[in-house]
This record gives sequence, structure tokens and C-alpha cells, in this order.
Amino acid sequence: MNQSPQNALLLLEDGTYFKGKALGKIGTSAGEVCFNTGMTGYQEIYTDPSYFGQVIVNTTSHIGNYGVVLHDEEESKSVKISGMVCNAYANHYYSRATASFSLQEYFERSNIVGICDVDTRQIVRHIRNAGAMNCIISSEILDPEELMVELKKCPSMDGLELSSVVSTSESYFMGSEDAKLKVAVLDFGVKKSILTNFTDRGCYCKVFPAKTSFAEIQAWNPDGYFLSNGPGDPSAMPYAVETIKQVLATGKPVFGICLGHQLLALSSGIETYKMHNGHRGLNHPVKNLSTGLSEVTSQNHGFAVKPDQVRSFDNIELTHINLNDNTIEGIRRKDIPAFSVQYHPEASPGPHDSRYLFDDFVNMLS
Repeated sequence: MNQSPQNALLLLEDGTYFKGKALGKIGTSAGEVCFNTGMTGYQEIYTDPSYFGQVIVNTTSHIGNYGVVLHDEEESKSVKISGMVCNAYANHYYSRATASFSLQEYFERSNIVGICDVDTRQIVRHIRNAGAMNCIISSEILDPEELMVELKKCPSMDGLELSSVVSTSESYFMGSEDAKLKVAVLDFGVKKSILTNFTDRGCYCKVFPAKTSFAEIQAWNPDGYFLSNGPGDPSAMPYAVETIKQVLATGKPVFGICLGHQLLALSSGIETYKMHNGHRGLNHPVKNLSTGLSEVTSQNHGFAVKPDQVRSFDNIELTHINLNDNTIEGIRRKDIPAFSVQYHPEASPGPHDSRYLFDDFVNMLS
């Protein structure tokens, strides 16, 4: 047990740095820094493929205090973040009797580098104002100038294609083979809880690698198509846009979440852009323009759909809007049965206000 943690350094792309203590593996790791305001669900966050290539700043004060549970609270088969930043870290201690082991052991097994004992409020205020940027954490290199040399090797998230890296390498099935409804899942970094929401509603899912051809997907003869969440810049995915255009041409129901929402927009002629900071947390208010009701949503994205273009297309209906900043949260095609949302209705972790969207899609299939 590490009684005296090593010193560590967090260096931002603009030269700002913070001194703290090492957590996880002793080493060096870089990625785009972003903050998540959720107070629970850290394990689901760390295993979400949408966070691939990113360093997470957890704004909640205490991290690791309830340990980790293998499988049940994992959104993929491995930790996907590049690093973690927090204030108070439980290290090898945890309170939950049902936990498999500590977060520290989990990170050590997963080769995750992190830093604690830093003022996360100061860090969040800084990157909130300065915008998204790369950062690097090290418990090996403690000289900021030397560490900056390593940070400059890290590619920008803008223009970076990452979905094919985290996507499944081979197709696989989920659900009962005897189910009446078949959903083809285009895996750009799909979360396990999304698939569970489909199988719980009587769907048989076949999950396809990100770069699978339309012909191969179509050969399975699905009743509908799902465009998954995932990491990276959607504008760097022309292969996915082309496939989705062919999917839309079938006239069968299509549902997209997060990156899938952005790709549906691109496939419909609407551009995306990189946000100043993005939305990451469990309490983002969204208004459903059809019902007039507000939903508390779970979100995780750094790119968004251009609002002016959404409103200029006659065949696109704006269905959901963010009540904090008026960004686009949902669209629907008027000419074909296709819709998408920017947020995460499966909400793992988070509130379940928006799970009706899975019901809406399943009803379109039957």
C-alpha cells in the first residue's frame, strides 16, 4: 500500500500547471482535458468509450470512496480515459462491501496515470474560461519545461478520428435470437447500457465495427439502425457519413445518440463544430419542444450541430434544445423515420427522464 504518494504534475497546453500527488500508475499520460460535474458514477465515466483520448477532471470532492465493481458498472471492457484529476482520492480505501476492489488497484491494473490533491475548482474555472485544450499528467517528469516537450506530441482532438480505435473488431450479438425486432448497431464506441436498453425492450442487436460496409450491415436485414455514441471529431468520419446516407436511403427507422446524432446531422447536410468546453455531467436541462416538458439529462460531448443550419433545412425538425446555452439537443427528419439526440437517454450514470426515446424507437420498428 502506497503510504506516501509520489509528487505529480498536471501541465496544460497554455503553460498553466498544478502540483499534486500521484494516483494510479506511476508514469506520464496526455490527452484533452475536460471536466465532468457528476457526483456519482465515476466507474461508468472512466469506461465510457466516448472519453477515449481525454483526461477527466472530476469536480466532485471525493473520488474512489465506494471502490469499483467489475462488469456491472463498466460501460466497456476496459478503462478508456487517458488520465484522471481529482481533489480528495480514497486510494486503497473504500466503504462499499460489495465492491470488487479499490479504484487505485483498478487504475494500476488498467495502467491509468492520475493526479490528486489539486484544487479542481481552480482547474475547472481556468479551462472553463480558456476552453478545451490538451494536458499532460506525470509522476516521472516534474519539470514543466521538460514536460511541455512531451505534451506537444499529443494530437489535437479537433480533426481526430477515434471511433475506429475503440469500436469492436468483430461483429457480435446481444439479446435473444428469438426476439421479434432486429436492430443493427453501428459501433462508434457504444456503451453497454445502451445495448441493454434495447435488449430489455425485446430487441435482438447485432453490433457492427465502425467501418463495416453498408452491404454487410444490410445483408443481416435489420428492422432498424442505431448510430452509437463515441469519441473524436465527427467531421473526421467521412466513411461513417457515407454509410449512414445509404442507411437513410432504406427508409427504415434510424436512431442516433451523441456522436450518432452528429453523424445523422452530417449525413443530412448539416455541419458540426467543436465547442468551447462541451457538456459533461448528469444534470443538464433539456427542453422537449414537442411536449414542452423539461428533462434532466446526462451528457458527454465536445462537438455539436450548427444551430443556424438545423433551422435552415425544411426536412429537419428541431426537437430538443439545451436550456443552459440553447445548443441543439435533438433533431428529426421529416421525410424519413430518423431522429437523434445529443445527450445520453440511457443515463448510466444519471437520471432516467429520457429513456422514453428507446420506447419511441422500438415503437417505430414494430
